[in-house]
Amino acid sequence: MSDHTLTTPAALPAAPRRKPVKVKLDRSEVVLRIISYATVTVFTLFCALPFILIVSASVSSESEIMKHGFGLLPRGFSLEAYEFIFRYPRAIIGSYVVTVVMTVAGTAIGLFIIAMTGFALQRRDFVYRNHISFFIYFTTLFSAGLAPTYIWVTQVLGLKGSYLAVFLQLLLSPWLIILMKNFARSVPWEIVESGKVDGAGDFRIFIQLAFPMLKPALATVGLFLALSYWNEWYLSSLYLGSAVEFKPLQYYLYNVINTANALKNSVAGANVTVTQLPTNTLKMASAVVATGPIILLYPFVQKYFVSGLTVGAVKG
Repeated sequence: MSDHTLTTPAALPAAPRRKPVKVKLDRSEVVLRIISYATVTVFTLFCALPFILIVSASVSSESEIMKHGFGLLPRGFSLEAYEFIFRYPRAIIGSYVVTVVMTVAGTAIGLFIIAMTGFALQRRDFVYRNHISFFIYFTTLFSAGLAPTYIWVTQVLGLKGSYLAVFLQLLLSPWLIILMKNFARSVPWEIVESGKVDGAGDFRIFIQLAFPMLKPALATVGLFLALSYWNEWYLSSLYLGSAVEFKPLQYYLYNVINTANALKNSVAGANVTVTQLPTNTLKMASAVVATGPIILLYPFVQKYFVSGLTVGAVKG
């Protein structure tokens, strides 16, 4: 046996931990950071104060709002506006379900189609990419107008009173297709060529190679799609009206506010006094009910949204 003994890694002495070295900043850098932090703080307050005002007014008393106006703190705490909105739980829950289903399904389907279209329009081996891109861009400059679109949807397609009349019109957007096309340029062309060499088809190249590289772009475009579905009310007022039992959330809240205003301005008022109708606080409560869920969703996609806006901004 050899006289030399083997030293196991466990027998080695642990390396001493080095204390983190603090870099001393120059006075100019300290001043610059203070100014930057103060600017961001002030800007954040300017963005947050309106929402705080809306939440405060939604839980205030209508009579106190009429006397003293709106404030950052509730004036005469009252949930009367929320009670007015949720007076018919089945209607508000049905509206939430319709909006959530349309938002989720529309965002998923529209995002997949937009991603495929944008990826195809930037491929070098697609001969007619410039022609199709021109037709898509042309629709952003000129529109047929409301009357031809209404006739096409109601008489030709026969979608009057159907959720598809709203769902299909928000599914695609020329601007989002152009945005996705610019994002797709960040996918290296060598990846497409390598997929072809390995015998992969176009759809497989898109799903397995290009699609995972478009996550920031997908989050950005998906957020725009989700917001368009969630905030939609105008198309619902044109094509749905009273033909459906459960209306999208924004259109339902729009009708609630209009009903309250009509009762307040009515002479008879259906035996309801003016003080019983929280018209001012009702508007604020409707804003909270409508924007609350989408605000909770935003932090989860914020990092992708910020990085997605900068994809393709710097040319290599």
